[in-house]
Amino acid sequence: MSKSPIQSYQDLQVWQEGMNLAEACYFVTKSFPKEETYGMTSQIRRAAVSIPANIAEGYGRRSRGEYLQFLYIAQGSLKELETHLILSKRIKLAEIPTIDPVLAQCQLVGRLLQGLIRSLENK
Repeated sequence: MSKSPIQSYQDLQVWQEGMNLAEACYFVTKSFPKEETYGMTSQIRRAAVSIPANIAEGYGRRSRGEYLQFLYIAQGSLKELETHLILSKRIKLAEIPTIDPVLAQCQLVGRLLQGLIRSLENK
């Protein structure tokens, strides 16, 4: 069975996986200490939400160049998120079994994002 055509940014696998990643980040940070509410919790959530939000915003732009720019921003937010998660692990805000699956989801989103960027750059 063939895939249906992309009708909306919500049909993009990279956006869907980005939303799954953001959701996972909200769940992981729920267990962070209360004193991190305006620190690491806020940083992780902001970076995580930025990924699918920029994919969606880029999709809605008029030109491929603008779309790519928003995808590059999403990619930057992904690297920022990974850094926050790795630091959270290092300073023991969360246990490794909690953070590692989220980092694996980051890698998946990164691969999908890179694939979309490459396909748009080659058009």
